Amino acid sequence: MPIELKMPALSPTMEEGTLAKWLVKEGDKVASGDILAEIETDKATMEFEAVDEGTVAKILVPEGSEGVKVGAPIAILAGEGEDASKAAATAPKADTAAPAAPKAVSEPKPDATPKGSPPPQAPVETPAAPAQAAAPRSEGERIKASPLARRLAQAQNIDLSTLQGSGPAGRIVRADVDAAVGKAPGAAPMSQPAAAAPALGTHLVMPGPMEQAIPHEEVKLSNIRKTIARRLTEAKQQVPHIYLTVDIQLDALLKLRGELNAGLESRGVKLSVNDLLIKALAQSLIEVPECNVAFAGDHMLKYSRADISVAVSIPAGLITPIIANADTKSVSAISTEMKELAGLAKEGKLQPQQYQGGTASLSNMGMFGIKQFEAVINPPQGMIMAIGAGEKRPYVVNDSLQIATVMSATGSFDHRAIDGADGAKLMQAFKRLVENPLGMLA
Repeated sequence: MPIELKMPALSPTMEEGTLAKWLVKEGDKVASGDILAEIETDKATMEFEAVDEGTVAKILVPEGSEGVKVGAPIAILAGEGEDASKAAATAPKADTAAPAAPKAVSEPKPDATPKGSPPPQAPVETPAAPAQAAAPRSEGERIKASPLARRLAQAQNIDLSTLQGSGPAGRIVRADVDAAVGKAPGAAPMSQPAAAAPALGTHLVMPGPMEQAIPHEEVKLSNIRKTIARRLTEAKQQVPHIYLTVDIQLDALLKLRGELNAGLESRGVKLSVNDLLIKALAQSLIEVPECNVAFAGDHMLKYSRADISVAVSIPAGLITPIIANADTKSVSAISTEMKELAGLAKEGKLQPQQYQGGTASLSNMGMFGIKQFEAVINPPQGMIMAIGAGEKRPYVVNDSLQIATVMSATGSFDHRAIDGADGAKLMQAFKRLVENPLGMLA
């Protein structure tokens, strides 16, 4: 029986995607785990793996197609021993969410319902019966699972033998792993399903002939840019921000960094200031747990570890790969992991578990010479730390005015969950750790 390959949901917020590139063609034989296509989601460009074996009978959605709805058929796979041409003949038409032609306006028909009669009711949909659970797996039986499901299960520390597969022949697929952790694909433990919000406008069109009079070009938004625009609009409209700024002396941290880099040179590790700031923010959140929280309607989530989302600029916009357990990792481990994640981000190859979740964020614009700025919180997180440039300034050191290397750091806090006094405690802890960095290594 022919198998429909459908547009997968590769992130919790994905509703549609762009089929960036097909890596197979009609007539190709594929095996489970083979990469079939590259799909641009609202976060990154990701690989689409085959779950079943067979022959590509027909490609329904050509590469470069935008706005392909999640769940829409994109290709037909003929199973082993099937005639690919017959399978292709039964293929449905692809739905790439192309704009529909406007319907002709017809004259309103007279109301045929007799007066006093109840209005006609809409047909009631009968809910589909739940899928029948797969039979229990006997001891020693080989576990059938897709390569993607195996990787996700390993990342979530899930024993595949405890899962029942919903795929063909009882194969465990991504949806089974997601269901086991009770959340959307790739969501980290701290994420909460957000309530459906009304659509928010992200662009106000100026009236009159202004747009026509000024030379310009229209630039189509990528899926990533659309998501950034929507989430930032929602964050500023729905999250009450409070901003707290401190000036921090960097000389001790810069000296320690130089000494550590000299010792790590033989291992090929070179620490950046940002690596040390990630560690400082993580330890500050553990020290002030009132700020390591997320607002969730009628309750709050208090996290027991610090996973730091770090803003990375990529050609398509901005993405925040996560350093998990940053409070317990060494600065050399943070540095190595951050370089790897930043490289994957710029190549568009981050996996969902590498950028979804996080308990707080850090955004550093010091390398651009920005002295101070206020960052927008990334919901459902409760805070983000904005780092400015370190620069020589007049600064009081030991009751005397001296020249010191100083940076300004501004914390943005969700005032629904974090009081100003608790935010101030976090800023004090962050300042103390940066100014006395040996405390981070203890």
